Amino acid sequence: MPAETTPDDLEKAIIAAWRAESARLVGALTRMTRDVDLAEDLAQDALVAALEQWPASGVPDNPMAWLMTTAKRRGVDHFRRADTLSRKLPELEHAVGKEGEMPDLDGQVDWIEDDVLRLIFLSCHPSLTPESRAALTLRLVGGLTTAEIARGFLSAEAAMGQRISRAKKTLAANRAEFELPTGEERTRRLDDVMAVIYLIFNEGYAATAGEHWMRPDLATEAMRLARMLSALAPDEPEVLGLQALLELQGSRMGARLDEQGAPVLLETQDRTRWDRLLIRRGLAALRQAEEIAARGTPVGTYFLQACIAAEHARAGRAEDTDWRRIAGLYDVLAGAAPGPIVEANRAVAHGRAFGPDAGLAVLSAVDAAALGDSPLAPSVRGDLLERAGRPAEAADAFATAAALTKNAGERTVLTRRAELNLARASRT
Repeated sequence: MPAETTPDDLEKAIIAAWRAESARLVGALTRMTRDVDLAEDLAQDALVAALEQWPASGVPDNPMAWLMTTAKRRGVDHFRRADTLSRKLPELEHAVGKEGEMPDLDGQVDWIEDDVLRLIFLSCHPSLTPESRAALTLRLVGGLTTAEIARGFLSAEAAMGQRISRAKKTLAANRAEFELPTGEERTRRLDDVMAVIYLIFNEGYAATAGEHWMRPDLATEAMRLARMLSALAPDEPEVLGLQALLELQGSRMGARLDEQGAPVLLETQDRTRWDRLLIRRGLAALRQAEEIAARGTPVGTYFLQACIAAEHARAGRAEDTDWRRIAGLYDVLAGAAPGPIVEANRAVAHGRAFGPDAGLAVLSAVDAAALGDSPLAPSVRGDLLERAGRPAEAADAFATAAALTKNAGERTVLTRRAELNLARASRT
């Protein structure tokens, strides 16, 4: 180990290698053992071995090869002790090769990448709830620890561990196949995979509960998963649309809090703090999706939302935003995926493009009951009323929204806007 490398630096390097390679490792081991629980255990054993050995030997040139070989050898040891020795041992010994020899991973890239895609589909199996899919995806594909996942979703570590354990047992009970689905089943499952990644991002970008307005680690991991999925399914415009959407929205995270940690709304953000690299990546993915769509491949809601996010990204100042274009895109989105959340956001766009009364007209048709206890509808109503010069009504709407939200950061914003409008009303 070089003298200038500290133990903390080395541990970070090991964890970084694990995050980069864990999905490929667990996927390959699942293919070999046909047991996702055992595959993860073997991969974790390899990580522990790395934490023990790399401080003395240094990080190897090919961390994936080292981890894979170590995990496979642990698998051989496991099956030597198991009753299934005669069935499993020859397969694993062949995978390990001669003692001390690293597997030719470069020659197996396509196979290994297919393993990752299989693992993503397995993590999002229809027998699991959306919450369990998200947790298992972060665990198996994202390489996050149970503690990290629990923190991200404001859950106790023990409870999250139980959820992940139950998810694995459900997969085993349903005899979930470690194979890529085909045809309509593949399309349905791909939709499930994208929905899980989108759920993870949204929980990181705008947390539904807790003290913090954002959980950047979750949003960043979702962006990484979306890029991974795009690399594995590069001809799917909707997958590219998801990547574009998350990166374009994620580019704003550095500007969504001020120096005191208070939330900053889109129109007042310092756009010089937006991440230009994420914007370039997002726009590039969107262009790629557009090229594929031009050849006749249908697009969906993530693509349309990415088009909306791109309009914001291209505007150097808030006043440069093409709200008429955004309103038109929301009209198309509402036709493709009607629902109260889309309509509430369409009301915002129409309010900016055609005046607050136009936005209020759209909002009046929204089924508020379908939104349950979400603060979305009253917060949008408060914004439109504020712009319409009706501060007393706006204050009431913002106060209602503040009482509904479970997120402390959002409550701060809504309460402040309620107070400002109440003050304006008192002066009139």
